[in-house]
Amino acid sequence: MKSIIDEFIQRESSAGILLIFTTVLALLFSNSFLAPYYQGFLHIPVEIRVGPLQLDKSLYHWVNDGLMAIFFLLIGLEVKREILEGHLSSIQQAALPGIAAIGGMAVPAVVYLAFNLNDPVASNGWAIPTATDIAFALGILSLLGKRVPVSLKIFLMALAIIDDLGAIVIIALFYTTDLSVTSISVAAAALTVLVLLNRFGVARKAAYFIVGTVLWISVLKSGVHATLAGVALAFTIPLNARDEEGQSFSPLKDIEHDLHYWVAFFILPLFAFVNAGVDMREISLDQMAGPVPLGILLGLFIGKQLGVFGFSWVAIRLGLASLPEGAGWRQLYGVSVLTGIGFTMSLFITSLAFSDDSLFQFTDRLAILTGSFASGVLGYLLLRGSPARA
Repeated sequence: MKSIIDEFIQRESSAGILLIFTTVLALLFSNSFLAPYYQGFLHIPVEIRVGPLQLDKSLYHWVNDGLMAIFFLLIGLEVKREILEGHLSSIQQAALPGIAAIGGMAVPAVVYLAFNLNDPVASNGWAIPTATDIAFALGILSLLGKRVPVSLKIFLMALAIIDDLGAIVIIALFYTTDLSVTSISVAAAALTVLVLLNRFGVARKAAYFIVGTVLWISVLKSGVHATLAGVALAFTIPLNARDEEGQSFSPLKDIEHDLHYWVAFFILPLFAFVNAGVDMREISLDQMAGPVPLGILLGLFIGKQLGVFGFSWVAIRLGLASLPEGAGWRQLYGVSVLTGIGFTMSLFITSLAFSDDSLFQFTDRLAILTGSFASGVLGYLLLRGSPARA
């Protein structure tokens, strides 16, 4: 039994499969007699109080503001490692996924705004279809086995990481509310301490997490979204250090390794469960034909593939980049379609863009699920029908 479980965890597709399962479970709960219990679960009050400091939120908000900060910490660690010594460490390596990611963010935003530009409330959701869910997309690629060359998996991974970095910048610039000067000052002081720990070669991970907790609480109270504290913390953790015995090790890689399974098999599935439970019983086709759901659905399904493939085609034709080794144009197009699987980050940005979850009768969330599902199915079929080597 243990070997079967280990094999399941080690497979790239397992995280994506678990996300699908929890999404389906959330939909079953929210569209049945269990809906009141599901809503009750989301709104369980959770309070932490230390002296005058009080954090009182529902379970839903603890997941989105707290656990997702750990998810962003993992993203930050991955981005830093890839920039320093990975697939983004040189211009040549980063050229194609970087250009493709720019197209994959710009074109979906344009598609969305084409439907919602004249509505100041709806237009705030322009960033919803710009994201790519790396767990789902890589999970589908892994199901295709050797039919997809490793170079395409690396391309998709690098593109998704740059996508995530772009999402971080978007959240920081466009989804920040009224700022608290006091909390911002405390956050700046905590970040300064973290930078000094790095500069003085402090290798103890506990020191970074203690100061990082202060950073998270202050950012949570500041008006800047708390998940950005995870990214800031990640960028201060050293890639290489020496322990007390003089042995070299990587705090960054150790933390990344330790967090990976917690994020993939607990945090993201829980996030999917509390965010994907759309009650479809009251949603009509006319509502789904509204500008917001159409902008999201077409932004993910049409905008992402046009942006990623179109910008990649131009870059390759101009000699700025080259096709991934062993891959053909059809395979590159199939992977471009897969980038329309927005899911996790799209749902997260939705919660930031529209503070009232029911503002559009949850058609925004259903559009994310529909666009992601359509992108996953078409991308899989295109790659399934491609030759093993183009």
